[in-house]
Amino acid sequence: MKTVWIYVDTGKPVGDPEHLKVFADEDAAEAWFKVNDPEGVAFEYPITELMA
Repeated sequence: MKTVWIYVDTGKPVGDPEHLKVFADEDAAEAWFKVNDPEGVAFEYPITELMA
């Protein structure tokens, strides 16, 4: 199963481009947090794929 990591900035309104951040993997999320939001967390979410 493929997954992404999602961060929600609750300080931004829904629809704002900065409200959600989606990362390809946990390492990418952690690297972003170190620079931008050391207290932040992301959650893992499965990618839905259509079967042919």
